[in-house]
Amino acid sequence: MPPRYEVIGVEGLPEIGAGEALSILIARAAAAQGTPLAAADLLVISQKIVSKAEGRIVKLAEITPSPETVAMAEELGRDARLIEVILRESRRVVRRDKGVLIVETHQGWICANAGVDQSNVDADTACLLPEDSDRSARGLRDGLRALTGHDLGIIIADTFGRPWREGLTNVAIGVAGLEPLKSYLGEKDPAGHVLQATILALADELASAAEPIMGKLDRIPVVIIRGLNWPRGESGSRPLVRDPARDLFR
Repeated sequence: MPPRYEVIGVEGLPEIGAGEALSILIARAAAAQGTPLAAADLLVISQKIVSKAEGRIVKLAEITPSPETVAMAEELGRDARLIEVILRESRRVVRRDKGVLIVETHQGWICANAGVDQSNVDADTACLLPEDSDRSARGLRDGLRALTGHDLGIIIADTFGRPWREGLTNVAIGVAGLEPLKSYLGEKDPAGHVLQATILALADELASAAEPIMGKLDRIPVVIIRGLNWPRGESGSRPLVRDPARDLFR
């Protein structure tokens, strides 16, 4: 058999509310559709359902923006309450222009609007990223291990934009059990050249591989990646954040 792996969507999950036991819901839904979780499975899970389960939803009616935020919102043409939420979730503003606010989040991600999102939530509310996505991933892994007896890999994924490229793509913002980077440094290619700069963002690649199955409107927030020999590790997602000393774009 040539190398291959499967990407299997998990259907049938209910609308997620605060306090829901995601590990139980995921295990049940996977079993109900005839693809029960198995040893060496890797799960890609939408950030949105993790945030909902953790109660990371804010009501904009309860947000009072500062005068500085009101001025920024007028400049951007945005809701001042939403801008206030974004700034509270941010370590610093990287760039603001043409209605776009790019920030560095408290978790270290550089993205639009600190990941604050108003899609697939009630009107006049906003969904925030998990406070600690790696901790969330570890909790899901531990819960699923208790239910299934299997050590699974977990990727919590969100859609980010990219410099110089149009379109959004899924990236890993939380990781458990999987080493997120795969290094080929020091290895030789078939021509005998020693590789000096090849480090693949494996967790991001797998998050992106899951997205065409998950979609934005298809209500498939969990995907099973099966049949891939993925590298085990406990580094979490932090290795995916480039060291500022080596970041030429800050």
